[in-house]
Amino acid sequence: MIVRIMGEGQWKLADSHFAELNKLDDELLDEMESGDGAGFRRTLSALLDAVRTLGSPLPDDALEPSELILPSPDATLEEVREMLSDDGLIPG
Repeated sequence: MIVRIMGEGQWKLADSHFAELNKLDDELLDEMESGDGAGFRRTLSALLDAVRTLGSPLPDDALEPSELILPSPDATLEEVREMLSDDGLIPG
């Protein structure tokens, strides 16, 4: 799976990491719904760090279609809310 972090680039991750990312996405959604700004910031950072750690960065000149698009690390709660589907940032 190819994941884009807005403003940073793309990473290739094995599908086996989907469950771990989805767990963080569920936590992020809960924190957003409860208005927990500190928790939102912490979990968004953990989600992006997981992508960076578990994935392999693609070259900057690579133009692969992204299966997931995640917000930048400095995105606000409102900006992330606009990106959400019913399932959160990560479908499923």
